[in-house]
Amino acid sequence: MRQQHRQLAQLEREGAHLAPGASEEAAVGRRVFTEGRGPVLTDLDGNQYLDFASGTLTQSLGHGHPEVVRALTEQAARLWNVHDAATPDRAALLDTLARLLPEHLDTYALFSTGAEVVEAALRVVQATAPPGRNRIGALRHGFHGKTMGARMLVHWDIGHQSFAGNSVLGYAPYCYRCPLGLTRPTCELRCAALVRRHIADKPSTAALVFEPVLGAAGVIVPPPGYWEQVADACRENGVLLVADEVLTGGGRTGAFLASELVGVEPDLAALSKGMANGFPFAVLAGRHELLHDPAAATPGAYASTYASNPLGIAAARATLEVIERDQLLEQVRKLGELLDGRLRGLSDRFENLGDVRGLGLLWGLEFVTDRARRTPSPELARAVYAAALDLGLRVALGGHVLRLAPPFTIDEALLDEGVRLLERAIERAVTA
Repeated sequence: MRQQHRQLAQLEREGAHLAPGASEEAAVGRRVFTEGRGPVLTDLDGNQYLDFASGTLTQSLGHGHPEVVRALTEQAARLWNVHDAATPDRAALLDTLARLLPEHLDTYALFSTGAEVVEAALRVVQATAPPGRNRIGALRHGFHGKTMGARMLVHWDIGHQSFAGNSVLGYAPYCYRCPLGLTRPTCELRCAALVRRHIADKPSTAALVFEPVLGAAGVIVPPPGYWEQVADACRENGVLLVADEVLTGGGRTGAFLASELVGVEPDLAALSKGMANGFPFAVLAGRHELLHDPAAATPGAYASTYASNPLGIAAARATLEVIERDQLLEQVRKLGELLDGRLRGLSDRFENLGDVRGLGLLWGLEFVTDRARRTPSPELARAVYAAALDLGLRVALGGHVLRLAPPFTIDEALLDEGVRLLERAIERAVTA
């Protein structure tokens, strides 16, 4: 156990006034972080950690990247906020986005958070949908934010209030826990066929909002053919494809959009987390004809208090220019292949590690009580998470799944060191 005396005192002090309801990671980890440099975090007691969660899957370039720090510092000395008025860097940022995003996504609206940009995408869909197309499709296990519109998509009720709204849910491609009780390849992607039947083929459906790789659900990677079937059916029936790339956008999976890897050409894409290396920033990318549609582009439609603020633009521009200049998408693919092999080696060793899945530098490890029944074990996942912190490794915890998302700039030696620490943490947890 690492020294935590100062941290525990600090946590007790803030607990007198801080509302409960922190993330599971914060509640279990109980750390007070004071500094971040590259892939390394330092806490109040001087302990250091390899950050394999990249903040909250946000620090694409690692903590305190000097070029992002410089861009923010220089901008902070000049100008912070003039609502959504044009500033010198905005045109340059838009040009960079046009180079990195698929050619058909050539028009952009700038926001601050993931949920905000998802809500903006929903407004575009609702404004442009023809009469009669009044329903929106989404996937079970999906996560799109905590605002009301985002919650309505996945029928996320709070208390006794039900806000299912007008969304229709389809089956996510969760092969490890197939909701239909089938197995590949004999399943013939029945989940995709049902999404086609209940969402894509319905004349009342305006759009399908989806995560190409479901992140909060535990990095659910679709099998080959799933998205091709669903996307083709949506295209044939006039259903818009809205990709929630808040977590994956910006290169996390080895392509700038995960949609590119799974064979989908979205009409709208929402990006946020890693786009400005953790600074609040989000972008809605879309087809020209959608975002310029008079019904969707009424005065104020793409404006908000912090939308287009100069600080977010500066951080995003610096982050994306480093990703582009240093060819970090290629680096993500290379490191992802290495991480794939290392993590599957852990799966071979530990019976309680039921499934390992991922793309690029985004991986999910699903812990179970036993492989035969696949009973989820959140207790074991929490124990591994806590043991990893004690050993000097920070990952992302959610239920019975741990997610790994190292920064794009990590080197192979530190990647291997992180996997070694994770292996030791699993050993501790399963033998405790």
